[in-house]
Amino acid sequence: MDIFSGILTGFHAVVSGANLLYCLIGAFVGTLIGVLPGLGPAATVAMLMPTAFTLPPLSALIMLSGIYYGAQYGGSTTSILVNLPGEASSIVTTLDGYQMALKGRAGPALATAAIGSFFAGTVATIIIATLAPPLANVALSFGAPEYFSLMLLGLVASVVLARGSLLKAIGMIVVGLLIGMIGTDINSGVRRFTFGFEELSDGIGFVTVAMGMFGIGEIVQNLEKEGAGRQIVGKIGSLMPSREDWKRIIGPIIRGTFIGSFLGILPGGGALLASFSAYSIEKKISKHGKEFGTGAIEGVAAPESANNAGAQTSFIPMLTLGIPTSPVMALMIGAMVIQGLQPGPSLITEQPQLFWGVIASMWIGNLMLLVLNLPLIGMWVRICMVPYHLLYPAILVFCGIGVFSLANSPFDVVVMAIFGVAGYLFNKIELETAPMLLALILGPMMEEHLRRAMRLSRGDPSIFVTRPISLVVLIVAVLALVVAVLPSIRSKREVAFQED
Repeated sequence: MDIFSGILTGFHAVVSGANLLYCLIGAFVGTLIGVLPGLGPAATVAMLMPTAFTLPPLSALIMLSGIYYGAQYGGSTTSILVNLPGEASSIVTTLDGYQMALKGRAGPALATAAIGSFFAGTVATIIIATLAPPLANVALSFGAPEYFSLMLLGLVASVVLARGSLLKAIGMIVVGLLIGMIGTDINSGVRRFTFGFEELSDGIGFVTVAMGMFGIGEIVQNLEKEGAGRQIVGKIGSLMPSREDWKRIIGPIIRGTFIGSFLGILPGGGALLASFSAYSIEKKISKHGKEFGTGAIEGVAAPESANNAGAQTSFIPMLTLGIPTSPVMALMIGAMVIQGLQPGPSLITEQPQLFWGVIASMWIGNLMLLVLNLPLIGMWVRICMVPYHLLYPAILVFCGIGVFSLANSPFDVVVMAIFGVAGYLFNKIELETAPMLLALILGPMMEEHLRRAMRLSRGDPSIFVTRPISLVVLIVAVLALVVAVLPSIRSKREVAFQED
């Protein structure tokens, strides 16, 4: 099936039945999550995972996808008007967006964020439609050694791209791998690390871990800083950018889009890294670099374009290779597994309607988000001013119900609470939880492909370096790790993390 036929198939799948409604629900909920500080798309997708049991596969993926890229839109509204980023990738937008609002230019700032997001989302969707099929065709030639090497590269990349201490990031990878080993060995049937708990015989579900880390942990952390920075801008004014504004934002929007599109494909990259990178590059090359931090419109256009592009291109390795590049993509893989689908290169040939349907829904979802954001700014601002201590009890209840409904097990709720405490403590000692969740997802898959490769080679580990594709991937992984270990790079990582 060629790209044009695939896109037509996707649009037909989206506009038929209730899929269009689920696209709207995902876009609306995603915007709401972006506006509300302290929850985030990862926790929301985790809480809504049980819906994957009741909805058709395409409907569930369309809704969960809309929540993810919709959150990138919503986060800009509160960043600009309230100086409070609703989503982590919108942190950079507060630097210039809020300053523009204080100068009476909140309207152009909001319009710039919406326009940049829409353009980036549209271009990123075109990139997905163009790159995903040939990448899937290449991946069809992969065997067990190539998959193991590719997943190892994914873990290395998540360490390299994580902020803060390199040693801490590696430590979190190890923790994730150990947690992933809990349960019954699929080859020997022997139970590992269950400590006598029957409930652990099937392992610890990543949804339970994600809800604890991103749900409970974030709730407690946000309760500590409730109300910080909430100084709302009174008047928004006209939304239409001036002719001078248009001249200044076109370049940053285009550059931010392609920076975000590239970084979104990398494991550990995604929207957050894309927004920071686009802002830093724009500040260095802009003719108005001295205005950055005081209300430069480029400081809104570049990161908002980058984070939306990064959020959407992160679907490429998830759909084509079955490798998550972020915690949300790991959860998306979980949603597919729940539906009995195997993400990877065979998805485009065995489930073309689902594959192209998800891509087509992104086009429609971006248009919905453009309509939802600007006319409803007043409502979003009122919602974000609701005291957090009134919201967190409902969030806790939804987390508890969501985890319990997965297997009707009170034990899972207890495990979620334990990981919630762990997530809070990890945040306190500046340990990033994303590499751990990626390792939890990739660990069992890596073990399976490692064993399969060793059986193929009759125990000879040289199979990983004698096969060309596997060798190239391993070399890239080693080079990436060497670069990250360099003292100058390592010190910059730690300084940047402390400043955030």
